[in-house]
Amino acid sequence: MSAPRIAFAGDRDVSTWVLQHLLDKGVNPLALLVPAQASHAEELRAMCPSLAEDRVLVGRRFAEPAGVELLRALALDYVIGVHFPLLVPDAVLELPKHGVLNLHPAYLPWGRGWHTPSWAILEDTPVGATLHFMDSGVDTGDIVDQQRLEVSPGDTADSLYRRLKQMELELFERAWPALAEGTYQRRPQESEGTTHRRQDLLEEDHRRIPLDATTTAGDLLRTLRALTTDRREEAAFYELDGRRFRVTVEIDEE
Repeated sequence: MSAPRIAFAGDRDVSTWVLQHLLDKGVNPLALLVPAQASHAEELRAMCPSLAEDRVLVGRRFAEPAGVELLRALALDYVIGVHFPLLVPDAVLELPKHGVLNLHPAYLPWGRGWHTPSWAILEDTPVGATLHFMDSGVDTGDIVDQQRLEVSPGDTADSLYRRLKQMELELFERAWPALAEGTYQRRPQESEGTTHRRQDLLEEDHRRIPLDATTTAGDLLRTLRALTTDRREEAAFYELDGRRFRVTVEIDEE
């Protein structure tokens, strides 16, 4: 059986792990889609040295008429997205024979959208990894496979995210044989769940700690854990005498 014809759309270190797995299986992308500000664009490009420059679509080029026609001409079986942050228009969703896949660090339908580890801790909702087909919604397409991860009382959003990325790789490795053979199953998502936009976590009301507020130690600690990410601007803060102080936590289990 010949290898599936794919385009690969990715960002973050987990995308390089998944791409390496595909390369190890003899699956070479026919096109590469990367965001304009991708953190691992150069590494992804270096992993595909034989790929022609015009098949590396940066930013929104994949959604422009010329990019859509390039992808259409490749007669793709799949577009595989891993932490690809750009919305995929219907004109691209309908191109691959099987569809556009998305590997997402959430246990869908919980955690659609952004900052999934933070919201899972803040809202005490299920978390895990999901491989699903994209549709015109945000993380609402049919599920191929998923796995749940238990949150440790010592997890911060940062530590949970690192664990989720490793689970995503393991989930993709498990699901790929059926996708390669076309024997996969897909099931619709439940209608319930949670969705958060990228900017939701950056709203100051979610991150401000009022010094005169009454709360429990557990609730305060949960907030600090959820807002301890790999980005200082997402941290909780309090204000005193006109100055702002950011707060993160480091937790070690004995």
